[in-house]
Amino acid sequence: MKNIESKLIESRQYKPDIEFSKKSNLNPSLLKKLNSLYKNNPDEFWSSLAKKEIQWIKGFKSICTGDAPFYEWFKEGKLNISENCLDRHINKNKKAIIHIAENNQKKIISYDELYILVNNFSYALKQIGLKKGDRVVIYMPTIPESIIAMQSCARLGLIHSVVFAGFSSESLKNRINDCGAKVVITVDSFMRNGKIINSKAIVDEALINTSCPSINKCLIYKNLGTEINLNDRDLWWHEILPSKRKIVKPEAMSSEDLLFILYTSGSTGKPKGIIHSTAGYLLNCIITNKWVFDLKDNDIFWCTADIGWITGHSYVVYGPLATGATILIYDGAPTFPKPDRFWDIIEKNKVTIFYTAPTAIRTLMKLGEDLPEKYDLSSLRLLGTVGEPINPKAWIWYQLKIGNNRCPIVDTWWQTETGANMIAPIPGITHTTPGTCTQPLPGIEIGIVDEDGNDINEVNQGGNLVIKKPWPSMLRGIWGDKKRYLDTYWKKYNNNFYITGDTARKDAYGNIWIMGRSDDVVNISGHRLGTMEIESAIVSHEYVAEAAVVSYKHEIKGEAIHAFVTLKNNFINYNSVEFSGELKAWVKKKIGSIAKPERISFSDSLPKTRSGKIMRRLLRNIARGEDVTGDTSTLENESILDQLKNIL
Repeated sequence: MKNIESKLIESRQYKPDIEFSKKSNLNPSLLKKLNSLYKNNPDEFWSSLAKKEIQWIKGFKSICTGDAPFYEWFKEGKLNISENCLDRHINKNKKAIIHIAENNQKKIISYDELYILVNNFSYALKQIGLKKGDRVVIYMPTIPESIIAMQSCARLGLIHSVVFAGFSSESLKNRINDCGAKVVITVDSFMRNGKIINSKAIVDEALINTSCPSINKCLIYKNLGTEINLNDRDLWWHEILPSKRKIVKPEAMSSEDLLFILYTSGSTGKPKGIIHSTAGYLLNCIITNKWVFDLKDNDIFWCTADIGWITGHSYVVYGPLATGATILIYDGAPTFPKPDRFWDIIEKNKVTIFYTAPTAIRTLMKLGEDLPEKYDLSSLRLLGTVGEPINPKAWIWYQLKIGNNRCPIVDTWWQTETGANMIAPIPGITHTTPGTCTQPLPGIEIGIVDEDGNDINEVNQGGNLVIKKPWPSMLRGIWGDKKRYLDTYWKKYNNNFYITGDTARKDAYGNIWIMGRSDDVVNISGHRLGTMEIESAIVSHEYVAEAAVVSYKHEIKGEAIHAFVTLKNNFINYNSVEFSGELKAWVKKKIGSIAKPERISFSDSLPKTRSGKIMRRLLRNIARGEDVTGDTSTLENESILDQLKNIL
């Protein structure tokens, strides 16, 4: 089969800021040493980092052992992640969490205070009978108590599974039953977009008529003080806490003991329970926070991800706290009560590092490209993006309007399965180009291969993105489904490579460009094209906010392109037929006639998961006139599907 063709050219390049480079955690000399050490002695590379960054209860002897794909890391070692995140940072008079609620209430918790809160809640969890290896589902918004619950589970050796607080009762029930959780932790209710979300009622619906037989307790944190129904299994958080301060000795966990199960968002069908272990996961979280985000003692790091996603795990709860950083968390919608909420929070709290999704960036651009100019964002020193490739137009806006042309942008590629950043710029060192996540981090071996697993060495020829060698934070499987783990991530290339499911290409500088999911490649008249490039060309039009491209069967071409497009708020009075023609001509100019969409549909929004990913699988169903299949419970707005069907 032909390789994937690349038609989009982006040549703008940005050199590292000299002043930033002088103070960055990694300099060119150290980066060269790291890469050289990994090339010459991978075991020594990982061993030295693990000894330096992790506080061990018992040292390890081996590095990476086991047969593919069932690798084990540092297996003789013993540690506790909560101890690494809290105990070693107390008595330093340091802020751990700055919490901003949607109603603008602010709470600051120091490391010393967080240590006490986690110990007390750990004691309470032990008192209700939980023990090492038990599963606990956490169904809470991004508030300090959610982090306390996660850290308490880690302290006791309980395996937590955080379920995004916006998911339906059906989604919650499925996840509880899949992992066999004994306890679910939730809140009475929380605010989102000015409306009250009754979490406890959703939990009750999931548990109704013993539909989750493994659950024996439901713990409720009184968040808003709304009235709730109490059942025999229900316990108030505050009522089970000890009356006096308790210290709970951290459970000595083996390196390969499981830390958490995290279910994928459902953009590719039935959710998968991705499992991560302890030591390896922690190591990659720590080093990527230091290398990619240049995290320092005086930083205020705001990662906007919900704790229900892997980004919230690695770059809110575990990575930054293990480095002793100060994190900001915001429990609210990014556009409530007004579309400049993010910029207001950054100004008032002197945020220094800001990490968000391209989807959020494009949404905020749509609501007012000049709004950030009203705010003092000078505290910012580094910007990051996560979740999907960022199109050059949004990258440039982010750099100009938010970073004021002086903040490095780290465009990070990674997955729930990888645990931490795999491909990303090193701020202060890497020359960046809008739209590329640049190059693999030290210790990560990336490949772009054809259908037979052969390396594609030609510049700008796309193929399947794989990771060639194991890394510490790699997933350890899918909970309860070994076959699916093997079939999804390893079988295609006989267990030789980890299969990411993404397609990519390399440019003349060795930078990696993500071209889309392998399922999203379109085959037009014998030309295999990645959808990301076509979408980027469409979004570069001045009136377009977002676009998603899929293929459908065509009598002449075999496949043709259908583009689903949302427009900016300032572009209302338009003729859809005329503007479709203009957009098609625009794509032809940007990429070539081969990439020109055959059909274009306009809608108010696109079907997205609550983590912001566009569910192209559903759009393919619609474009091809098929029934919408698979899990749709994770959609942010299910009603958009009916709108899209009606305008086809």
